[in-house]
Amino acid sequence: RPHRPVGKNGAGKSTMLKLIMELQSPTSGKITRTAGQRIGYLPQIMEHHRGRTVLEEVMTVYDELDRLNRRVDEISQELAERTDYESEAYHKLIVKLNEVNDALVIAQGESPEESVERTLTGLGFKKSEFGRLTETFSQGWNMRIELAKILLRRPDVLLLDEPTNHLDIESIQWLEDYLKGSFTGSLVLISHDRHFLDNCTTRTVEVMLGHLYDYKVPYSQYVELRKERIAQQKAAYANQQRMIEKTEEFIEKFRYKPTKSNQVQSRVKQLERIERIEIDEEDLSAIHVKFPPAAAPRVVGA
Repeated sequence: RPHRPVGKNGAGKSTMLKLIMELQSPTSGKITRTAGQRIGYLPQIMEHHRGRTVLEEVMTVYDELDRLNRRVDEISQELAERTDYESEAYHKLIVKLNEVNDALVIAQGESPEESVERTLTGLGFKKSEFGRLTETFSQGWNMRIELAKILLRRPDVLLLDEPTNHLDIESIQWLEDYLKGSFTGSLVLISHDRHFLDNCTTRTVEVMLGHLYDYKVPYSQYVELRKERIAQQKAAYANQQRMIEKTEEFIEKFRYKPTKSNQVQSRVKQLERIERIEIDEEDLSAIHVKFPPAAAPRVVGA
């Protein structure tokens, strides 16, 4: 399912993806990943390869095809040489061969050349640029190359951290169409593009001051539901505070009256048992930048 973590800069959205990728270790708990699950991860900052053309660099994703084909040959050869057809080891080889063949079928949906050309042009490259060295492109265009490689690997899970930062409107539209139409895995997306989020995600996870709030709706609906949640909390908090204040006034007023001692003790226990309502903290931090007035330009005569 498409997920979207939300929160202010520094709230921990990118850290969540790094934890999933095991690039960082959690201070407590553990990260559990499904064995054999293929994850495609696009960070905000990455290293780019040099010395290859755009086409050569993107075609490296098909090195995996060669590996899978070699693995099929290896397993098939081993099966041909064995005669323990009823053994557990033989059965495991059959299962492994089926798994590798399934991976090959997924990877060979269309010819590599067609897939690469469709993906690169979708992300804004002209066909005449396929032969240019990657280092002749800006960091933003190299990010598109890395994104193309990730998409062509067809992962089970996509982790995209601000993928639209270096894309133009046409490329964003292409990526949006791809994620909604062609991609069938799970998606975790971080982006400031609200339109993109609404069109690509169905679930929003809020990261706020170390807490997570899970909303099973797209971003725009999340914004409204969050307002309702805070309003309900504030109303419930205000009602509880009024009740607590009245109870404390009763206790203070009749604390030393013997005839009211049982009622006072009952109210004291009531306050001890009550579960105090808290209003979720909001991160209201902001950066304030003040630009002083610029000096008037000096006109120098001829």
